[in-house]
Amino acid sequence: MTRRHPERGSATLETVLLWPAVFLLIFGIVHAGLWFHARNVALSAAREGVRAASLVDGAGGAARAADFLAATTDGTVMRVGDIHETSDADTVTVTVTGSSTTLIPGWRVDVSQSATAPIRRWTAP
Repeated sequence: MTRRHPERGSATLETVLLWPAVFLLIFGIVHAGLWFHARNVALSAAREGVRAASLVDGAGGAARAADFLAATTDGTVMRVGDIHETSDADTVTVTVTGSSTTLIPGWRVDVSQSATAPIRRWTAP
C-alpha cells in the first residue's frame, strides 16, 4: 500500500509566488524612501534659497539654492532639473525641480518643491 502526499510541491509553489511579492515590497519601500529623501533635499534647498533672497531684496535665491545642493549632495540623491526664482513687490519664491534616484532603470520620478517668504525691508525709524 502506498501513501499519497497531497502537499507535494507546495513549498516550491509558495516560494515561486511569495518571494517575488516580498522583493517587490522591499524594493517599493526603499524606492519610496529615496523619493522622500530627494523631496526633503529639494525643499531644504528651496528654503535656503528663499531665506537668502528675502534678505537681499528678492535676488540671489536660485544661486544660493544651487550652492546648497552642491554642498549637500553629490548628485546621487536627485538630479536637479531647474531652480527657478520669482519675486514680486512683497514676496519671493524659489522652486527646485528635478528627479529622484530610482532603482528601476529608465523610470523617472519627478520632484518639485517650492518655498515662499516675504521680502524683508530695512527702514530707518
